[in-house]
Order: sequence, then structure tokens, then C-alpha cells
Amino acid sequence: MSGDSTRARNLGSVQDLPFGKARGMVFPRVVLVGHGVLSDLGTTCIQFGFLKRGVVITGPRTAILAGNRASEILGESGFDASTLIARDATEVEVDRVERESRSLGAQFLVGVGGGSKIDITKVVAARLKIPFVSLPTSAAHDGISSPRASIHTVERTTSTDAAVPVGVIADTELIVKAPFRLLASGCADVISNVTAVLDWRLAVRLRNEEYSSTAATLSEYAAGEIIDHASAIKPNLEESVWIAIRPILVAGISMSVAGSSRPCSGSEHLFSHALDRVSDHPSLHGEQCGVGAIMMMYLHGGDWHRLKNALHTIGAPTTARELGVRPEEIVNALVMAHSIRPERYTILGDNGLSREAAERLANVTGVLG
Repeated sequence: MSGDSTRARNLGSVQDLPFGKARGMVFPRVVLVGHGVLSDLGTTCIQFGFLKRGVVITGPRTAILAGNRASEILGESGFDASTLIARDATEVEVDRVERESRSLGAQFLVGVGGGSKIDITKVVAARLKIPFVSLPTSAAHDGISSPRASIHTVERTTSTDAAVPVGVIADTELIVKAPFRLLASGCADVISNVTAVLDWRLAVRLRNEEYSSTAATLSEYAAGEIIDHASAIKPNLEESVWIAIRPILVAGISMSVAGSSRPCSGSEHLFSHALDRVSDHPSLHGEQCGVGAIMMMYLHGGDWHRLKNALHTIGAPTTARELGVRPEEIVNALVMAHSIRPERYTILGDNGLSREAAERLANVTGVLG
């Protein structure tokens, strides 16, 4: 892609050197967003040329909301569809769903639910090497269309490579029925792209890291769309889902362009993952990333007030109290954050923040209230 040169080097004459660089990028082939598009599931799967045997992976509550209906639609369209009820996105649960999908002879999957059910589906699809369709019933983070999945282990949550959905069917009529907090969290996750991209560019300058200007632009565009339309994102309003869901999808696609989570995951995500470890009652991932972005934008010397105001306008947390965590847990997470992924260079540097610096940062940005 034009503009995607990743490292500035004195390579000499182009005529003297062969060009051997290659990168694969996988994107959803069909993205349907709008009122009632669940009904298009069957025709979409026919359009993809899917083989007969499909498995719908959903949760106990989302089965009632849409999972059972998805199986019915597939049956009406000539597919032999089964439904698997999945629980939390743990390694053990992923292994179980993989075994049962395999025993059912799954030739394609449909993930119906929130982030955890779609994460399970995309990992199982990658393991079985079969296609899957993402059918979100909420939009709590940018994983709807991304090639990454968050899976819980005994000790921590890990981000792992996974399959990209061949199709995304985002029915705004369904998503608006989910608690508004989930949509606000998804918006906060996308807003935090701003600091993720700043961290990425910093790593390019200081560590000569691979960089994609196209992926960075998509990520920043998604964040800007949420920030610019923050006042229009409100509870119980289907139009708000329409406004928010497209940037959330674009954010996920930016990771496919980059070939990594870099455009959407920087120091603010490290803070969130650290908070998951140190807090007795961590909050939603996107909510924590939004609060992290406020503080990391301050460290970058940027307009952290703009991010904080957008989050407040949407109704996402901006303080420890609103997150439901203790002030000391915020500080502990800030001190730990740099060690979560040592290979990912961010504004936190190699040595991270001292406790005194962390307390000052959280106080100056109002995160401690």
C-alpha cells in the first residue's frame, strides 16, 4: 500500500536492490450493519459458499436473544446447524468448544454474543481452519472484526492470534437492547486508539519498529469519529449504535492491516491489563482503556482533556470511583503496566513509572478524583 514504508533506511539505488517484502492481510468479505440484518445470515452464508454443517456458538442469554434464531435461519436456508452454549473465554472453555465443534463436524462457525463468545469462536475457527461469521449482540470492545482474541488463563488474560471473520453481521436492533454500558465501553476502547498510535510512532522513532501508516490512519479515523460524535451516543437510541458500530469495526480492521494489535493497543492497554491483575474487582476492558488513555495522553503531552470530555459525554468512566476500583489499585497498575508486555515499547519506557510519578499522574488528570 502507498505510504506503508515501515523503516527509514539508506538503501542506495532502487535498481541495485531487489524488493522482497511481503505481507498478507485478511479482511471480512461482507459487513452488514443496520436494523434487522440478522435475517440476512442465511443468504450471506450461501453467498460465501459455506458447506452444509454449521455450529452457532453463543451464550446462555444471547442464545435467547439471537443465537437460537441464528440456528433457525441457517436451517431455513438449507444448512444443518447446531448450537453450542459457551461460558467465559477461558483456555478450558475454548478447548471444550473446539472438541464439541469438531465432534459435530463443523464446517463453519457463527459466533453470536458479546466479546467473549466471539473471542471463543474466532480461536476455535483458527484451530479448526474453518470460516466463521461474527454476529455481535453487544459492542463492548473492538474485537468484533479483529484478528485478536482475549483468553483468560489461570493467572492472567492473554491476547492471542485468531481468525478474522469472513463476515460481520451487526444488527443494530439487537445491539441497542444490550446494556448501554457495553456500548460506552466499546466507544472508550476505540477512543484509546489515540494513545496507542502515539505509542506506536514513538516505538518507530526510538526502536525502528515496523509501522503501517494506513493502519494508523484507520485507527485514528475510528477514534476521531467516536470523539466527534460523542454527544450523539446515548442510551436506548438505535441511531447511537449505528454511529458507534462502524468506527468499532474499522478499529478492528486496522489491526488486520497492521498484522498486529499495535494500532489499537499501547500503554493504555498495558494499564488495563495491569489493573485486571491488581484489582479485586476490575471493570470492563474498554472502560479501563479509556481511563488509561487519559493518563497516557498526559504523558505524551497531548490534549488529554479532549479524551476525558468525550468519555464523560458518552457516559464512560473517567475516574477510579466510576471504574469501581480503589485509588491504590490505579497507582499499582500504573507502576506495573510497563512490565505486562516488555517487547511492546510505549511512553512508559523500559523502566515504567515510580510510585510517586504514578500518583502524581493519576492526581493531575483527575483519575483519583
